[in-house]
Amino acid sequence: SGFNSIGHMDTMSRGRHQIGHYKEGEEFIQNVFHVLSQIFTGKEKSNLAICWLQYEISKVIQCLQAKKKKKLKAQGRKSKKLAKNFLKAPDNRNNLSLWKLYAYLEWLLGNTDDSRKVFDTALCTAGTGGLKSAQLCSLSLLYAQLEVELLESTEGAVMSRAVHVLTKLTENGPYVPYSGQVLPMNVLKARKAYEHALQDYLSKTAVSDQGQVKDTDQLVNLVGCYALFQYLTVGIDAAVLIYTQASEKLEVSGSQKCENTGENFGILSFPTALEAVTVLHTNLLRFHMKISVYPLNPLREALTEALKRYPSNQSLWRSYIHIQRKSHSASKARRFFDSVTRSTNSLEPWLFAIQAEQMRKKLTEKVQRADVGEIHCTIPETGLTNRIVALFEHAIQSENGTHCPLLWRMYLNFMV
Repeated sequence: SGFNSIGHMDTMSRGRHQIGHYKEGEEFIQNVFHVLSQIFTGKEKSNLAICWLQYEISKVIQCLQAKKKKKLKAQGRKSKKLAKNFLKAPDNRNNLSLWKLYAYLEWLLGNTDDSRKVFDTALCTAGTGGLKSAQLCSLSLLYAQLEVELLESTEGAVMSRAVHVLTKLTENGPYVPYSGQVLPMNVLKARKAYEHALQDYLSKTAVSDQGQVKDTDQLVNLVGCYALFQYLTVGIDAAVLIYTQASEKLEVSGSQKCENTGENFGILSFPTALEAVTVLHTNLLRFHMKISVYPLNPLREALTEALKRYPSNQSLWRSYIHIQRKSHSASKARRFFDSVTRSTNSLEPWLFAIQAEQMRKKLTEKVQRADVGEIHCTIPETGLTNRIVALFEHAIQSENGTHCPLLWRMYLNFMV
């Protein structure tokens, strides 16, 4: 049927319709998954199931963003059926990563109670690894994060389900579902346990010659759980302090490793741990600003520092664009984009710089076209089209930009 993309390109819009998953592309991807699932066995098959479920979840998220209720219902049924089939397989029954994705899927579909049951079941069957089990930490962190998003303010958060999940994680005993209250004594014990566990991990990563990837994953989950726990029981400053301490320690460890060993496999996992901790930090600040009054500066500083270091992190760029949209002065953001694009070869800064300008153009046009008699343009902005074209021109002249189909398509789309 002529030219079609496989999967989806959610950056393009065609009139009022977002370009979603094409039928042919979708069939192709499903066939690949089916064929591979017959070839793989054991660990590989479980990993394939995780990828497949993540792909299904991405489609559910797309339906949510496009606000297509009918499509969401059908997609939800298909995805849930697939997830249940995976969990029925004997190899996957104790696979916490799959349980976690299934619970997340239920949550996205709006079945909060069902999702909680799945989380509770997974935590009950997970055993008593506590803070030493990476998968258990990861599962508890997602559960707590989702619960926190339901809170309207941090008042009374000490008694919330999220705190219950995070305190139970430290007790090394069997998990007991939430009954409506959390004992202050348990909160104090949990804080001590987190403190010791984090100190142990940070001293271990500084000493050990090979910071295994699994260890750094575990460290990120631990920092996330501890910071979220402090946020709910003490406040935002206590949480930020933990992120700052962990980041400083990881930076020192990373630079020491480089000096000592030259080329060491261990180095690879440190920047990723530091990057993941930074993403958690900025996400928490964004959430806190949503539910209470808090200055914008700490978040802006954290994002600009992080993006200089990780210019290809899409999640950080999205947050940056989100906060810049609220400001009427574009010059600061433009200078920042300019400095980052000069210092890196990655294409993300160009793509997000273009996106930021296009959003600004949309906003300006909306204001100028408002049908309210006498028009006062609230954002005196001229030459936006020329600026966007110039950005496209510079981007496609870079080595990575020349070979990026998405960039060329965006450029053509804009010129049309």
